[in-house]
Amino acid sequence: MKDNDKSDGSMRGEYNFSKGERGKHHRAYRAGHMVRVTKADGTVEQRHFTLDDGAVMLDPDVKARFPDSESVNRALRKLIAKN
Repeated sequence: MKDNDKSDGSMRGEYNFSKGERGKHHRAYRAGHMVRVTKADGTVEQRHFTLDDGAVMLDPDVKARFPDSESVNRALRKLIAKN
């Protein structure tokens, strides 16, 4: 670990989000986003993801209760089984 890394969860002094805007890219991200992956052989793979492709965007309050795909799928299967 570097000397300037913070292991106590606090933010480094050089980070300044005082002029940040929460949710600034929210709408654009929901409309779709590009993911670029550079592979070990140097090739780059690009994929565009949209909600129509099956991606599901969770709001922060829901994500807090369902932090991963397994927990979301388990809850949805229980809901489906009731109907």
